[in-house]
Amino acid sequence: MHAEEKMTHETWPASPEKATLEAKNKFLGFWFFLGGETVLFASLFATYLALKDKVPTADHVLAKDLFEMPLVFLMTMILLTSSLTSVYAMYHMKNFNFKKMQLWLGITVLLGLSFLGLEIYEFNHYVHEFHHTFSSSAFGSAFYTLVGFHGAHVAFGLCWIVSLMIRNAKRGLSLYNAPKFYTASLYWHYIDVVWVFIFTVVYLMGMVG
Repeated sequence: MHAEEKMTHETWPASPEKATLEAKNKFLGFWFFLGGETVLFASLFATYLALKDKVPTADHVLAKDLFEMPLVFLMTMILLTSSLTSVYAMYHMKNFNFKKMQLWLGITVLLGLSFLGLEIYEFNHYVHEFHHTFSSSAFGSAFYTLVGFHGAHVAFGLCWIVSLMIRNAKRGLSLYNAPKFYTASLYWHYIDVVWVFIFTVVYLMGMVG
C-alpha cells in the first residue's frame, strides 16, 4: 500500500506508524538518535554529580538552599501530564481521528509551554534572589548546563510537534505522516523520562544534601 494513498477508517491499519518500510526505517534511525542523546545526557549527569558541591566559598548557596519543592513538583506534574496527553493523541491517531489527535497534541504543546515558562521563572529567580548564575561556581555551570540542555530539548520537541500540526492541518492523516507524529510523540516521552531523572538526581538529592 502506497503511503500517499487516500485512507479511510475502514482501511486504516492498526499500527499505521509501522505500516510501511519507510516508517520502519524512520524508527530505526530514531532509536539510533535516542542512543546518542542518552550518551549526552549521561555525560551531563555525571558532570553534575561531580560538581554539585563545588562552590567558591563556604557561604555560597548550595543545592539544598536553592531548590524549592512546590515549584519543581508543579513543573514535574505539568510535564508528566503532557506525556499523558501525547498518549491520548496517539490513541486517536491509531483510530484515524485527526481532529482529536490535533486537539490533544495542542494540549500537549500548551503544557510544554507552561513547563518552559516555569523553568525560565525558576532560572530568573535563582539569578536575582541567590545570584546563582552559570559562571558563579562549578555547581552553577553544571546545573544550568544539564537543566538548560533539557529545556532546549523541550523547546525542540514543541517546535517539532507544532510544525507537524501546521504542515498537516489540511492534509489529514496518511501512512506518510503517521510515523512522523508517532516519532515526535516518542521523543516527547523521552524528554519526560529524562526530566524524571533530573527531578530525582538534581532536585531531590540536592534537597536532602
